[in-house]
Amino acid sequence: MIKMKKLYLFLLILLPFVTMAQEVDDDIKWYLNLPEVSIYAERPIKEIGVQQTKMDSVVLKENIALSVADILTFNSSIYVKNYGRATLSTVAFRGTSASHTQVSWNGMKINNPMLGMTDFSMIPSYFVDDAMLLHGTSSVNETGGGLGGSVKLSTKPAQADGFGLQYVQGIGSFKTFDEFLRITYGNEHWQTSTRVVYSSSPNDYKYRNHDKKENIYDENMNIIGQYYPIERNRSGAFKDFHFLQEAYYNTKKGDKLGFNAWYINSNRELAMLTVDYGDDTDFDNRQRENTFRSVMSWDHIKENWKLGTKAGYIYTWMAYDYKRDLGNGIMAHMTQSRSKINTFYGQAEGEYYIGKKWLFTVNIAAHQHFVESRDKSVMLQDGNEGTVGYHKARIELTNSASIKWRPVDRLGMSVVIREEMFGNEWTPIIPALFIDGVISKKGDVVAKASVSRNYRFPSLNDLYFIPGGNPDLKSESGWTYDAGLSFAIGKNEIYSLSGSATWFESYISDWIIWLPTTKGFFSPDNIKDVHAYGIELKGDLDIVLSKGWKLQLDGTLSWTPSINEGEPRSPADQSVGKQLPYVPEYSSSVTGRLSWRTWSFLYKWCYYSERYTMSSNDITLTGKLPQYFMSNIALEKEISFKWADVSFKGAVNNLFNEEYLSVLSRPMPGINFEIFVGITPKW
Repeated sequence: MIKMKKLYLFLLILLPFVTMAQEVDDDIKWYLNLPEVSIYAERPIKEIGVQQTKMDSVVLKENIALSVADILTFNSSIYVKNYGRATLSTVAFRGTSASHTQVSWNGMKINNPMLGMTDFSMIPSYFVDDAMLLHGTSSVNETGGGLGGSVKLSTKPAQADGFGLQYVQGIGSFKTFDEFLRITYGNEHWQTSTRVVYSSSPNDYKYRNHDKKENIYDENMNIIGQYYPIERNRSGAFKDFHFLQEAYYNTKKGDKLGFNAWYINSNRELAMLTVDYGDDTDFDNRQRENTFRSVMSWDHIKENWKLGTKAGYIYTWMAYDYKRDLGNGIMAHMTQSRSKINTFYGQAEGEYYIGKKWLFTVNIAAHQHFVESRDKSVMLQDGNEGTVGYHKARIELTNSASIKWRPVDRLGMSVVIREEMFGNEWTPIIPALFIDGVISKKGDVVAKASVSRNYRFPSLNDLYFIPGGNPDLKSESGWTYDAGLSFAIGKNEIYSLSGSATWFESYISDWIIWLPTTKGFFSPDNIKDVHAYGIELKGDLDIVLSKGWKLQLDGTLSWTPSINEGEPRSPADQSVGKQLPYVPEYSSSVTGRLSWRTWSFLYKWCYYSERYTMSSNDITLTGKLPQYFMSNIALEKEISFKWADVSFKGAVNNLFNEEYLSVLSRPMPGINFEIFVGITPKW
């Protein structure tokens, strides 16, 4: 608490000096008040009927300490499941699971082929220039397998003129340090960028442990009361390093070349659970990762057609070690797991326009995975220690063709046909139909509707993990329907207001879930038929309050029942007709930004309703996770000198010191603080 007060005091001391600088330096440029310009454009024919959410570049570059998981928590309607600060974070659309969300980076899928999901805590928001969420049916435009939806992440040229440099230093609670460096160079043909992010922290925050009770005794050792103890997050330190190199070449004759290379080195301790007892020095629970991703691209663009190819490679080495003191001071391995993944990627696509009414597209992409997974510290049936695991290769092939037609300005229709192969198994044809129409040009009221079928193949761990893998699993499949309305109104240089409302419904068969067996381990099976449905609301408001003042408000609200409608597996099965575990029925987020000249104040709020931790929704054993509200604020000041642009930012996370859990027994931090200083020299 003393350290928090020091950070808060530092912010109060810093801001007056920043303000004083305005009065003493005549060379400082404070602000340039540019008039707003309204831009009117036709709706892109590529987006006919698509339900999507685009992340604003200002949101993505909010501060270097944020991961994409943090961005999505406060700026989207999807559910972010967080295992704790600087630990696994996954996202799920519309009441589905994390493995039903497909994720791509510059066109290449980055879902882990072993687990089928992506850890968004390992994606710095500063490494993403464009982020788009494709909800439900809309994901079929990009890939198959996204029974809930897909997330598209990409980088783009920096548009630099000559050399450029930016450095940001962040300091936060729990001795957290964040450093960001970007060096750019650009001319008429070339654009290059080098980005580096390094974050580290002992991560030993305090929290109230509601899973333990301490007794209060009187002088005669009689129990007169109980309380929940305040504990520290034990063994949760982390060090994350990210390096991103980009190079783009534009011939100015219709050809564009690109190269992106991203390296990750992570060393994270896995914090002890709230139900763990004992000394944290008796344990070592650690996860390490080295990942390299690279993509090369070529695009040939003419007036009415486009041809593009991509090639990529991913290498991932992951290690999980769990050591424990045997009582003699010697740490012995309980688990020593290692995995290696090599993925080769290739893609070709073409687009052909016939006037403004027709667009034809074809796309084919392949991902070849080579996976080796092994665990050295496994007790075999004979009582000896052995090594188990699997070594598998699998190709994933997807190809699609689409026709988009806009017969009149107010009406658009699109048909997508996709087919996929995993290993030597092909899916049936995956069809998708989209339609949209302008109901009223006044207010830009647009109605959209779509329907599609989709399939998702089991992950490699689902099939081959030892012990427990099930090679007889069937693919998950489902039908998805959605329909919605959107509008946009405004008055130039005064205000703009836009919003949308979407109804969706999905029926997913052969849902895969891992369940305990009589042999003492878990194994996956196709046991559920799930009915997920609900409503998504979104609104955006920008207001020019007066000269120099501007207010921006963005909000989302989701209602997502996700019900198991399968057959009971036994007379004791109480899961049928119940909400799926760890799926909140309600979620919401609001972001407000108030700007005045070079000052900016940001308020972020999110809400998740209660989540059950068991498929039976039984609260007698593990209970349920209560609803929680989260509030973050930030205050930023920018100063422009002749020699550099300088920014100062202070942020408060969990403003009201909310005591909450995102996952059972995983502690979360209370109120904490961050300060950032950024500098961009002017050459």
